[in-house]
Amino acid sequence: MHCPFCSAIDTKVIDSRLVAEGHQVRRRRECLLCHERFTTFETAELLLPRVIKSNGCREPFNEDKLRGGIQRALEKRPVSLEAVEESINRIKSKLRATGERELDSKLIGNLVMEELKSLDKVAYIRFASVYRSFEDIREFGEEIARLEK
Repeated sequence: MHCPFCSAIDTKVIDSRLVAEGHQVRRRRECLLCHERFTTFETAELLLPRVIKSNGCREPFNEDKLRGGIQRALEKRPVSLEAVEESINRIKSKLRATGERELDSKLIGNLVMEELKSLDKVAYIRFASVYRSFEDIREFGEEIARLEK
């Protein structure tokens, strides 16, 4: 690791700690040349499968799109950011666990609906209404009835 102050190559680790529920390592380092101290964060770089859209085109998995969809469904709902992040991490873990290089976008949508169902029922209905393209009030009623069972 190069020193951000003097660009020296040699630095030593003074302290290491797990952060972000064990998904990240925080390291305090000291430059052996200028003796300045700095912090680095280390995370595993795990590749997520590509997404096959409904129109057949393929694109890289986009965590920001996932987070945005979930946050829109949860807008003005009493759900903590920590719970949202945990849900996103569970979805990403399930996607990696498939071992596939490409996944259908429908699988991701279904995983999001599972997570929203456990987080907040109203957000689940909001997401389902857009995801499944509800046409009228009857479809809302049917989905609510399924949810109540």
